[in-house]
Amino acid sequence: MRRIATGLLVSMAGLFALARSMLETHPAWGYVLAFSEAAMVGGLADWFAVTALFRRPLGLPIPHTAIIPENKDRIADTMANFLRTNFLTPVVVARRMRAMNLAKATGDFLSRPAKGEGSRIRSGAGGILAEVLESLDPERLGGQVRAGLLHQVEKLEVSPLLGQMLAGAIADKRHLPLIDALIRWAGLTLEDNENMVRQIIHDKANSVVRWTGLDERLANSVLDGLYRLLAEVLVNPDHPLRGKIEEGLEKLAHDLQTDPAMGAKVEAMKNDLLANPALAAWWMGVWERLRTALIASARNPGAGALGGQLAGMIGELGQALREDEALQDQVNRFARRTAVGVATRYGGQIVQLVSETVRRWDAKTVTGRIEGAVSRDLQFIRLNGTLVGGLVGVVIHLVSEFV
Repeated sequence: MRRIATGLLVSMAGLFALARSMLETHPAWGYVLAFSEAAMVGGLADWFAVTALFRRPLGLPIPHTAIIPENKDRIADTMANFLRTNFLTPVVVARRMRAMNLAKATGDFLSRPAKGEGSRIRSGAGGILAEVLESLDPERLGGQVRAGLLHQVEKLEVSPLLGQMLAGAIADKRHLPLIDALIRWAGLTLEDNENMVRQIIHDKANSVVRWTGLDERLANSVLDGLYRLLAEVLVNPDHPLRGKIEEGLEKLAHDLQTDPAMGAKVEAMKNDLLANPALAAWWMGVWERLRTALIASARNPGAGALGGQLAGMIGELGQALREDEALQDQVNRFARRTAVGVATRYGGQIVQLVSETVRRWDAKTVTGRIEGAVSRDLQFIRLNGTLVGGLVGVVIHLVSEFV
């Protein structure tokens, strides 16, 4: 475009020379002369104006030329302020985000079937997870995870939490199956240890009782009584012993939440458990099995493997985002608030980054980038200036002929 504009200017100069030499042969050459002369003036004026934006015309130190290189820092600040005022204000960001359905667009992308970027994201999710798990030191990572969990558990007051859980279970009658299971376990344990019970009674009995055989009858009576008691407690929901058990559980739930001494005992037990080296060894074994299983599942492309599960989860998320308007509203509201928050908190830092980046560029870089972006349109200005100048010259010549 620069060569075309310059070629047109040179053509006007040649036409001017031709018209001047032919001026006496016909009156029409006067119009050609006026056109070419005015076109040269317009073309040269616009060449000067366009050139003066980026450099000094012909290298001459003419005032108010090389405008962009000379005002690079001011341009940087102006660009930053323009960006801050017109784009990074909370009102503008909120209005723009409100006009976008970001959640639906994300859902369309994630649920895109078979081909495309969404497909690659879903199919690569398992591979990425496997690469991450393999690249990290398993012992160090396991230790860090354990340390993080321990730190959180240490800060957690276990006693009130256990008391609330137990109180909630009692209120919802979820403790009854546990009581029944304990009663059955007690009966099975007693059955497995009948001989030990008989031996204890035999050892505690005196010689007369053993000689008369009453110790065996006493043992049978004790065992039968215990079996009968357990059976009655199991089948009778209103049995007094069951009531005592429930009262004990309710008291335990209350003490766990309110008794400082009970809370201290629970915390001490928790700390002793956390400090036990066996727990650390157990956790590292669990972590290694978990890590190995995750890597194997992520590497397996089968439908039941982790890679396929992740792909399915991402696809289902995309489907939900695409079809659920309530979910779209929530996601879009969150995205809008996040964007507004970023603009509010970091808008100044963003525009400062723009300003500092442009300031760090040298004048030649700034000139080259701006000229590369708008130079084509500026050369059109030169072309238009040449042609419009020529037409104005013709009009002025015509007016001068009849005035």
